[in-house]
Amino acid sequence: MLKALDIWLPAWWQRHRHHEHVLGVRHVLIAVCDHFEPFHDAEKDEALARVATWRRDFATLAGEFRDADGQPPKHTFFYPIEQYDAEVVGALADVCRATGSETEVHLHHDGDTADNLRRTLAQGVERLAAHGQLARDAGGALRYGFVHGNWALDNSHPEGRHCGVRNELRVLRETGCYADFTLPSAPNRTQTRAINSLYYARGTDAPKSHDTGRRVTAGRDMKPAADGELLIVQGPLALNWQRRKLGVLPRIENSDLTAVNPPTMDRLRLWLDCRISVVGRPNWLFVKLHTHGALPANSRMLLGEPMRAFHRSLATAAARDASLRFHYVTAREMVNLLHAAEAGHSGEPGPFRDHCYRKNGTANSA
Repeated sequence: MLKALDIWLPAWWQRHRHHEHVLGVRHVLIAVCDHFEPFHDAEKDEALARVATWRRDFATLAGEFRDADGQPPKHTFFYPIEQYDAEVVGALADVCRATGSETEVHLHHDGDTADNLRRTLAQGVERLAAHGQLARDAGGALRYGFVHGNWALDNSHPEGRHCGVRNELRVLRETGCYADFTLPSAPNRTQTRAINSLYYARGTDAPKSHDTGRRVTAGRDMKPAADGELLIVQGPLALNWQRRKLGVLPRIENSDLTAVNPPTMDRLRLWLDCRISVVGRPNWLFVKLHTHGALPANSRMLLGEPMRAFHRSLATAAARDASLRFHYVTAREMVNLLHAAEAGHSGEPGPFRDHCYRKNGTANSA
């Protein structure tokens, strides 16, 4: 009934009042993380048709716009590995190759065990990598980004549903996960107390061990992820007083892109006001959005005029304000830029898109 406000609103109030001051150019890094489920209420023919729509229409849309680095809009498809189909994933890989987009790991599970989860993740990673997807680190090892199905990362559902694995964060780290992109999950009760943050969470045997964590910090005091820690990349979470329920109560802004709530400049202002950044690097603003882009209503919005209008508005805003620069990034690129900021880099973020992890199959990935 409280829509999880009791969990996260105190943190929103405190963070909203205390932000690092920003001077100079603001670099806004925008990643669309898609919980892409082509088999949702669909058989294989429909799933293939949904991917074909993305292959046709996203390439057209991406060809129309460029960011401050000359890069087109990008998409990160988090594909549910428990629904693996070689033909469907192969078609999705074609979308990625045609548009500069990428595919990462999504998983729905329930009543699971750590051992079975390791096997599931290992198999899923191997399958996606065979299509040229995922990433590799400097040593050539496969790495992946993760979104938990039903929001229940680390057994965080209050009734223990949709997961079942104690210390899921450690299992993810051990199997090559470089970051989790599940949050925010509000109004679901799986929402954490930590909001609007980039942080390292230490896995424990208790549920929702990512409820809080150690914020990613730039420069000489940096402390990279330690054993048992997993990087958590959160999207914006706030109250939206411009969209009120019954004309009175503010609605929750949880960075979800839907047919009825597409991206707009009003929403962008809320996302920027959340000021998600690496501590000590407030000029690099991380805006992680999420969507369910395989659903036909959402795909029409994401591939149609509402998203085009948003991209045009970004270009207009950047042209009018020399201190504002937008950068389209994938989930992998966003994490690379996060680690570059953590290592002390500043200024133009563009050169650091491959700072730690490269696309699987690129020249320097192994």
